[in-house]
Amino acid sequence: MENTIPTLLPADRYVVVNKSILSDNDRSVIINLYEPLIGSLGVSLYFTLWNDLGTMNLMSRDLIHHHLMVVLKAGIGNIKLARESLEAFGLLKTFVKIGPINDYIYELYSPLTPQEFFNHPILNVVLYNNIGDREYANLKNMYKTLRLDLKDYKDITKKLDDVYDTSRFVLSTDLQDKVNSPIAVESRINFDEIIASIPKGIINERTFNKKTRELINNLAFIYNIDTPKMTELIRSVLTEYGGIDKNGLRLVARKNYQFKKGTLPTLVYRTQPDYLKNPLGDNSRKGRIIAFFENTTPYDFLRFKHNGSEPTARDLRLIENLMLDLELPQAVVNVLIDYVLKTNNNKLIPNYIEAIAGEWKRANLKTASEAMEYAEKEHKKRQKKESKEITYSKKPNVVETPIWFNKKIQEENLTEEEEKELKDLLKEFK
Repeated sequence: MENTIPTLLPADRYVVVNKSILSDNDRSVIINLYEPLIGSLGVSLYFTLWNDLGTMNLMSRDLIHHHLMVVLKAGIGNIKLARESLEAFGLLKTFVKIGPINDYIYELYSPLTPQEFFNHPILNVVLYNNIGDREYANLKNMYKTLRLDLKDYKDITKKLDDVYDTSRFVLSTDLQDKVNSPIAVESRINFDEIIASIPKGIINERTFNKKTRELINNLAFIYNIDTPKMTELIRSVLTEYGGIDKNGLRLVARKNYQFKKGTLPTLVYRTQPDYLKNPLGDNSRKGRIIAFFENTTPYDFLRFKHNGSEPTARDLRLIENLMLDLELPQAVVNVLIDYVLKTNNNKLIPNYIEAIAGEWKRANLKTASEAMEYAEKEHKKRQKKESKEITYSKKPNVVETPIWFNKKIQEENLTEEEEKELKDLLKEFK
């Protein structure tokens, strides 16, 4: 608890322990992606602790905090704040042994890779909100990967056991590895305060289970909600059975944010991470459609499906939930939207799309092409099953399907209608 944490003093000792493998590339990531979040002093503290490791790169010698004050030209209070920012973003863990002179151990962890960072549901939003659209786009472009079209090439790479006799290898379990510290937002909301404010008998013991607490903390972080405001929002969505209407809570949290900020967070404005995109240079019909799914945000895709008009708040809320709760990649969400609209009379029914989304999540679909192939496969199964249930006196319903669905989409010859739809898909949004 807070009152058991000692005051940090210049004479307090510390050692740095390296819990990962740190590289020059990590330096670039810290400066470009983490500095807007932790500040310049946080970056300087991280690099100073890294430097304290010395040539052994495993553990530093005994040092005192006055050393940090001299090197960083900062007061002990500001150093403590910088340390806490490193802890908050998973770069540092701190342990203390209280005595006449307190002893600290600082465990140093690697930053996330750029791909992990831009695909993180919280860090991605915080970075965007801190630096704005232009700088955010510049950073994403900086970390784009080269993607080659290898469809006409054959993979002749040798496997390990093709070259070496692996039976002679001896495995070691005590070697260093690259390690990230998990980013926790558990302390943002005071659940004891929330529970104490709700009259007894209204809630039950399962109201604030682990999954619900995680949702509340994620919503609090993304929408910048403090405990008193979250208490108010939770009380407004309590059910008659003592539970929390999770969809209702998402809605009121979002409305509260929109009322204050006038816009939504950035989840629905994200595009597919580069490492989950197809290689560049595929100009086939399928390749162009996949590129559209990958490079269009769900917001713009919904806008396209609404013939250029703004998507409804209900549809945006539904799509944001898929990205927040199920962590579906953006291109997979776009394929899902396209598939559901074309096979369900142009309607996004929440229960229907959430059922399919849950199935796709369990299938671990990460790319547009995986989602397209999975949708086709599952739809064929469903059609086969339904055809067996149709009697001779009934006719099956004719269901429109996307242009990429159930066709030889590698061929370049399109009908006029398909060519028009594809051109519409690939046009720039204004």
